[in-house]
Order: sequence, then C-alpha cells, then structure tokens
Amino acid sequence: MEKRIRSADISDAEAVCNIYAPFVSNTATSFESVPPETAVMEQRIRDLRAQYPWLVFEAGDQVLGYAYASPHRTRHAYQWCVEVSVYIHAEAQNCGVGRALYTTLFEILRRQGFVNAYAAITLPNLASVALHESLGFAPIGVFKQIGFKLGEWHDVAWLHLRLIDGLNPIDPRPAIEVLHDQYILDICRQQAHAVRYDPERT
Repeated sequence: MEKRIRSADISDAEAVCNIYAPFVSNTATSFESVPPETAVMEQRIRDLRAQYPWLVFEAGDQVLGYAYASPHRTRHAYQWCVEVSVYIHAEAQNCGVGRALYTTLFEILRRQGFVNAYAAITLPNLASVALHESLGFAPIGVFKQIGFKLGEWHDVAWLHLRLIDGLNPIDPRPAIEVLHDQYILDICRQQAHAVRYDPERT
C-alpha cells in the first residue's frame, strides 16, 4: 500500500472533516462546538493554502491525517509567526503519522522563511504535549480556565518552536512556491515511508 504526504486539495475537505469531527463533538481538543460542514472546510483550505501549507497523509486512497499552518496574528510585525495543528484519524494514531506530518510541515515553513511556530494544546493532553516537545517545542505558558466546553473549564498550554534564525527576516514566500521543490518532495517521501501504519492491525 502506497503511503504519501502531499499538499491538501479542496477535494480532501470531506476526509478532513471526518477526521476533525470527533475532536469537536467528543473532546475539548478543539474549542469549536459544531463540526464544520464540508463546504466550510473547503473554504478554510482555499483561504490559506496559497500562503500557508496544508498537508495530508494518505495510505492507499484514504486520508488518515492532516496538518496545517495558519497566521498567528494579522498585524504586519507578526508575519513571520504561524500557529500549527495536526489531527489524526483514530485508526492511524500512535504509528508516527503526526510526527511525519509535522516534520514535513516544519521543513516547508523553514523553506518559506517563517521564524516562529506556536501550538495551543487543551489540557490535559499528555500525548500531544509529548509529541510537540519531542519535535523541539518549549512550553511558554498556560491560559488558565480559558475555555468552557463539555460542562467544564479547560486550560490551554502554549508551546513555541524557533524554526530559523530570524535576526534579518525576509517576507515569507508563499507555500505554493516551495511545495514542489525537490528537497520538499524528498522530505514528503521520506517521512511518509517512516510511518508505521498497517491497516491489518485495526
């Protein structure tokens, strides 16, 4: 079975929704209260993917995970900063999909010229914190009882990863300019092959 990491397409929106919906409906991982419909997800991908990378992990013809970057803030001085997220289908958790997607995403962001990546994690979530810290993120603070969902208040931890030396940053390149660099294509292939997903184990 072929395993691939590739840029998300608008046609992936339904699969992305299916992965994301349980995190919205059943957990406080996402602070959204209603899972977005496919048309909404299509627009989210469409709005961001020219400037910020959206990636999917695909095994055979099934999308089993996705990761993306989005603006941290909109004012000009924040333009070198992104927020990142990764979501994995229940069938493909704990086999390296998140690490592979994130590793690829961060290399694309470096190639673009982004300097800082931030991640927000609803607590408690030991697995997500461990993944981020294993990839170089450092905790920078906790927003106490910032979100109320599923009948209780939740803390959110913020973590930071310095992507490159940004003493003299340049305007970040659009994602569409770097996604087909041979270096990035090689990273996609290497990271996809490193995933230990086996559909027979489920």
